[in-house]
Amino acid sequence: MSNWIGFILYAVGLLGYISTVRRIGVSPYLAWITSMLIQILILYGFAMTGWLNLGIKFVTYLGIALSILWFVMGLFRKAQLKFEGIHLFDFWMIGLGIATGQVLWNSPLVHYDNFSHWAVMVKFMTFTGHLPGAADKLISFTSYPPATALFITQFVHWVGFSDGAMLVAQFILIWGAAYSIFAGLRDRSRALTSFILCFALAISFVFNIAIRLNNLLVDYVLPIITIAALVGIYVYRKKPILLCSHVAIFVASLLLVKNSATFFVIMIAIFFLYTLITNHHWKWQRLITVPIQFVITLGVGYLPFAWWNQHVKSTFTVSKHQISTQAYSKQLNGESHQALLKIAHKFIEQITSLNSLSTKGIIMINVVLIATWLVVRIYKHQRNNLLGIALLLDFVFITYYISLFGMYILSMPYAEAILLDGFERYMASTVILNLFIAAICLVRVLDKLQFEQNFQKRNTQAFKSAATKNMYQVTTLVVGFFAITMMYSEVTGTKFSNEMNHNTLPLQMKRISKPWNHLNHNKILIVDPELVDVNDYYAGYVGRYYYFTDNAIGQENFMMTPKAFKQAIEGYQYVAIPETHRTFTVLTEKVFHQHVVTGLFKVTKQGLVRMH
Repeated sequence: MSNWIGFILYAVGLLGYISTVRRIGVSPYLAWITSMLIQILILYGFAMTGWLNLGIKFVTYLGIALSILWFVMGLFRKAQLKFEGIHLFDFWMIGLGIATGQVLWNSPLVHYDNFSHWAVMVKFMTFTGHLPGAADKLISFTSYPPATALFITQFVHWVGFSDGAMLVAQFILIWGAAYSIFAGLRDRSRALTSFILCFALAISFVFNIAIRLNNLLVDYVLPIITIAALVGIYVYRKKPILLCSHVAIFVASLLLVKNSATFFVIMIAIFFLYTLITNHHWKWQRLITVPIQFVITLGVGYLPFAWWNQHVKSTFTVSKHQISTQAYSKQLNGESHQALLKIAHKFIEQITSLNSLSTKGIIMINVVLIATWLVVRIYKHQRNNLLGIALLLDFVFITYYISLFGMYILSMPYAEAILLDGFERYMASTVILNLFIAAICLVRVLDKLQFEQNFQKRNTQAFKSAATKNMYQVTTLVVGFFAITMMYSEVTGTKFSNEMNHNTLPLQMKRISKPWNHLNHNKILIVDPELVDVNDYYAGYVGRYYYFTDNAIGQENFMMTPKAFKQAIEGYQYVAIPETHRTFTVLTEKVFHQHVVTGLFKVTKQGLVRMH
């Protein structure tokens, strides 16, 4: 019950911000993500000054106060917002959004990176009420900015901390940003163009398959916020103050999501500059005003990130990221040209392989855009920009390939670089972004092919002939069907992956004990029979997150004498055995005369005492 009360408080607070930004001119389709990013930036200010918990209450209560204010004003002054109407894509977003949210609420966290950073960061801020400092050894990646973690922390503060609550919070952010793509429609009453965008949204999750929605990683968050930023620039092109404010908010937020957001920020900056230059009649004064608008807007957007960099340098004498950079650059200097050529060969092999999901995506985007351009140009005799868009997106892909290759040779150990570690995951972000750009440009061209260009006159009669009307209706049904089924397949796919993961280490931990939510420094041994979990530190990271300690260590090898075993165990305060380990069981019987299979135990001089 308290979960629902907390959720209602959070929702009413969010609606207050949405009502406010809409009244100052923000598009109803961009109002959701804009309101969320404004909340993140306010929370960021509070967190950086050491008042995170106060900030969470302030941000939410301010939103609730705004909700009440606009509701009362609507009653007495008729200051009501213009109703945009309900469209087919609204039903699609609401229905499939709720279905996805329900599955995510019951999903566990399994992916490695949740425990090495993303989830542990949220847990840390939720239960300590502040950003990590130099003394907080629990957080390893101290240079990672905290935007999504702050958003999720605010949500779980009200609805309660759990894996599912964190996943739903991130999904709300993603879904809010996804709604912005419908601002790109020329006519929102057209079912076909609406469903094409829904279909593009469903397809985007196919390219996110390496991560899926049941993880807190930001590989999907980056492109979906970027597309919202680009759509906003187009929508506000004739409103300079709103345009500059929008760009500053989105640039600031993206840079605080992840350091690698720089590539996406550059794309936003280029489109912003292009918009400033092309959207007004040229007068000599604009030679001064355009550079000033551009520099000030991006400067304001960069300030929060500059503050973060300064915070990292002053708080952590050396961040983990910096250690890695020094180590890798040193290694690069020692690498032979032959090793670099091997990585290059592997990279080219990967991007030219038809087995590569990202390559399939690039081909699909090009085929659809170029084929549509040909049909419209030759058959309909209408000029359109789809060929230019295809070439522009290919340039973006090539540029991203170059930057990705640079990352492999400059900042990755050879052992990981030669395997192109995480290639599809990194490429997915750009494929998803370019997919949305292509889809929005495509539907705008398709809309211009409609027989009736006056939106007010469009109805069931507004077709050139009965044949074109029939073709339109059949195409709409087919695209609508695929948009629904493909999104639903993402929901069922997430359910299936949850079932497949039922015996992974994080779920085994839940079966032996409750998680600890009080930050501590207890030394805990995680006994794991899976050697790979220990060698890649997965067991240790899961233990650190679950027991909220910076001293959890995974171990698989217990081939030792009873005396050495006793001495090793007495070096810990607790022992967690999520899965039966035969060697550990045998040695415990010999040393402590206890039959131990699984569970959480406190280490005492007399032996292991089971914790309940």
